[in-house]
Amino acid sequence: MKIVAFSDIHGKYGKVIEFLKNNQVDLVILTGDITHFGPPELAGEILNEIASFDVPVLAIPGNCDPAELYGNMDNSNAINIHGRSVTINNVGICGFGGSNPTPFKTPLEFDEVEIYENAKKALEEVKDSKVTLFVTHAPPVDTKVDVLPSGDHVGSISIRKIIEESQPTINVCGHIHESIATDKIGETEVINPGMTAGGYACMINIDDSNEDDIKVESKIIEI
Repeated sequence: MKIVAFSDIHGKYGKVIEFLKNNQVDLVILTGDITHFGPPELAGEILNEIASFDVPVLAIPGNCDPAELYGNMDNSNAINIHGRSVTINNVGICGFGGSNPTPFKTPLEFDEVEIYENAKKALEEVKDSKVTLFVTHAPPVDTKVDVLPSGDHVGSISIRKIIEESQPTINVCGHIHESIATDKIGETEVINPGMTAGGYACMINIDDSNEDDIKVESKIIEI
């Protein structure tokens, strides 16, 4: 299965459409900030256009998406995995959107307790899958993927704790546009492909032809 993940579209999804016109994938994941502070109905329009390529689309909201966006996601042709899980071809996928608190009081922020309880519950639902993808908007704290230009680490304590405890195969995140990187927390690969408009995405290839030896490869790609 070939999966492409896009982060932080902020309403500008031309590169996503161009990529899908020229590349065949089995699944598209959007890791939040689908809009730039709305309007909520724009999310539905974006998700439906991406889904028009006849490929499943999974999405979570980001901290810059308004709370009202939930309904527009659920009414679109995409699958909203915020606090939810799905299983596709032995791959368990769950998500949690928004972010831990920021100084900017953006529309969709959660305290760390709420993040831990709800994101952990979603991941528990797919813990028996042979491959688990943990899709979050906020990156885990104290990694290469949550660093501001100032050097400050601003990721989520709870996302990191969940990864340390549950060890999903991959955590694909976003939120910090400047922190395009990959890292490891134990056996978990952590990937922040940065803002899609910057020309990057995450590609995940899962070879399950041998169920006893499933191979997972992930990388940041230019688009």
